[in-house]
Amino acid sequence: MVRPLPNENAIYRIKMSNQENKKLALAFWKAIDRAGACRLAPIFEKYLSPSCIWIGPAPIYRQEDARAILDKFWIPLKLAIPDLERDTHMMFGGASSGRLDGEGDGHLWVCGTGYLTGRATGSFLDIPSTEKKLRLRWGEFLRFEKGLIVEVQMMLDFVDWFDQVGLSVLPTQRGTHHVYPPPTGCHGVLLEAQDPFKSNETLKLGRDFLFGALNGYDKQDLGSMGMPNYFHKNVKWYGPGGIGACLSLKEFQEYHQKPWLQAFPDRKVQNLDALFAEGNFLAAKGVTAVKASHSGPYLGVPASGKTIYFSGLDFWLRMDDKFTENWVFVDMIDLFLQMDHDLFANMRIKAREMYGVNK
Repeated sequence: MVRPLPNENAIYRIKMSNQENKKLALAFWKAIDRAGACRLAPIFEKYLSPSCIWIGPAPIYRQEDARAILDKFWIPLKLAIPDLERDTHMMFGGASSGRLDGEGDGHLWVCGTGYLTGRATGSFLDIPSTEKKLRLRWGEFLRFEKGLIVEVQMMLDFVDWFDQVGLSVLPTQRGTHHVYPPPTGCHGVLLEAQDPFKSNETLKLGRDFLFGALNGYDKQDLGSMGMPNYFHKNVKWYGPGGIGACLSLKEFQEYHQKPWLQAFPDRKVQNLDALFAEGNFLAAKGVTAVKASHSGPYLGVPASGKTIYFSGLDFWLRMDDKFTENWVFVDMIDLFLQMDHDLFANMRIKAREMYGVNK
């Protein structure tokens, strides 16, 4: 259930706060993009709260101050890829309603995704340098309070990065290798305020899908979720490295959902860290918001019986009454670590075999 829209004054306040937060998010990203590794510190001091929580992909994980974020992620990344450029495919925001009971949590978020491009002249987390121009998928959620960023979740698709430098660590993916496009037929960077009633329609569809359809799986029949009620038959599903792109509902069910639910048949969407909509766009994130038992083999890893928590980011585009595109990040490094398989360790072994020593 989606709670009714607040009164007009409250809608106006949320709309104006969201507009200001989006401007700040874009300014923050642009400032990072323009700065060299040694000039990032003042940017983070300006835009981040001193107590900001930053959650990166494994093996970086949680950092709790700007200096740690810089030292563990941004400075090494900028040093490894000096010509790093950001291509932003989507940027939008809103007030979160990610609880199962429909209660809004009052948090205001802005999200973005696209590609980071450049040539790695040095290594990053022991991923070797390369002569090729890299195209790295990024996704980020920023939570704002009083004009400052107080919480961040950031992801890079490391498995796809491994593939790009010839160090694949997973079986050949079922889905298509694909450069994922911006939203089809519309602008994904929402600079203007959107109709709140349209946003609420998108949020309702998202809540029904996540907490109703997905959690309605009967552990036997994919049809028990009623996916055709939510995904267009020609939906484009852009998954993480190791899974790939599915270019129709049929491919999505065959290449992703079927093996995923054979491995994790009892997976349940819990309370999400963030779920919000703006216009026809929907976004969700959770660090431990999807829970499952590892009950069957997955991508070459036998069932462990362990309880698994999935860390992920999702972005959807709605057209009429269905989602037509879905950009998906799953922290595959963290997922496989929970199944006792270290994909970074496997990458390092392959790099030593290929180069003799780490580049």
